[in-house]
Amino acid sequence: MRINKVAFAITTLLAASQVHASGFQINEHSASGLGRAFAGEAAIGDDAASLARNPALMATFDRAQLSVVGSYVAPDVNITGHNDNNSASDVAPAAVVPAMYYIQPINDEWAFGLAMYSNFGTGTEYADDYVNNAAAGTTHIVTATFNPNISYRINEQFSIGAGVSAIYSTAELKRSIHLSPGLPQMQAAEMEGDGINFSWNVGALYEVNENNRFGISYKHSSKMELEGTYSGRYPGAILPVNDIDGTMENTLPAILELSGYHKLTNQFAVSYSWQYTTWSDFGDIIAYDLNGVEVLKKEENFSNSSRYSIGTEYYATENLTLRVGYAYDEQAAESTLSIPDSDRQWYTAGMTYKATQSLSFDMGAAFIAGKEITFDEDIPLGGTKTFSSKGDAWIYSAQMNYSF
Repeated sequence: MRINKVAFAITTLLAASQVHASGFQINEHSASGLGRAFAGEAAIGDDAASLARNPALMATFDRAQLSVVGSYVAPDVNITGHNDNNSASDVAPAAVVPAMYYIQPINDEWAFGLAMYSNFGTGTEYADDYVNNAAAGTTHIVTATFNPNISYRINEQFSIGAGVSAIYSTAELKRSIHLSPGLPQMQAAEMEGDGINFSWNVGALYEVNENNRFGISYKHSSKMELEGTYSGRYPGAILPVNDIDGTMENTLPAILELSGYHKLTNQFAVSYSWQYTTWSDFGDIIAYDLNGVEVLKKEENFSNSSRYSIGTEYYATENLTLRVGYAYDEQAAESTLSIPDSDRQWYTAGMTYKATQSLSFDMGAAFIAGKEITFDEDIPLGGTKTFSSKGDAWIYSAQMNYSF
């Protein structure tokens, strides 16, 4: 019997895409951050969207604020086969990545905030007749985070914050076998499921003065436990099975971020960040039936990765801020047809326009250049084949901030 999807208030925040960060990490949390390549995100705190990176930044707000963000990711990922008829183009679909944040100061020391966003999501979709669908096919892994936080200002320089997260996860994997030219492909495996897991996060902010500050934040790893159904080939069965109950478990990695912000003149500031993600925690994608029998396995060789970013801001007028940024994103996974990962470079620009004392708008854009990479993959019933992948992306983001 097919499992019903969990009725969860933030399922509308789900977006399945290859969003061009290491592994399948999502950094598109704000338009203001995108403009500076998300440099200094744990230290700046210029709008409520900063809650996605460091809860201690809430201590810098003296008014309640709501931020609503929408980002459009347009990837261009292509696979070149070094053997005949093994190439595929445009395998990662475009997607919208929404987010929403609210910060409410309680008094001079305490503040409360709520963040709804995603930290992880990936998707690749190959054509139904692609010859290597036994290893490619369709792959979607998506999460949405519901994250209440609280902060406390210890003194004028030092603030701390913490939060808990309910993380809704959903995954879908489809594989088929190409038996002979001219014949339709036969389904080999299909697994889909969802679940809710929990995690926590902490952060701290040190303000040397109003022009110089440093931030640190940490999001703890969390176990992703999915329940759903499996159809396809089954150990010990002569014929394929349909819609048997199954489970899949993986660990979503921890994320550590260190940031700095320095306003060097009245009109110019620089920011920087180092982000470290423990991708080695993730492991392989393995599905089991309710008796513990392995029904599907996809090896994913992940290793821990770093992201380095630097950004600048130019305060052109009281109402207009301009931004540019650069980031280098290390490859986290050995490239495969389902997750064609590589090192990436981000080139970004953006702006903030302050319409009134209470209302402001942000816009940001980024071009992400992926490194071309060559890899070998074992294709079931097809042997070992060699591929090259190249992926670029454009990201466009808009944001509205309103202070109450």
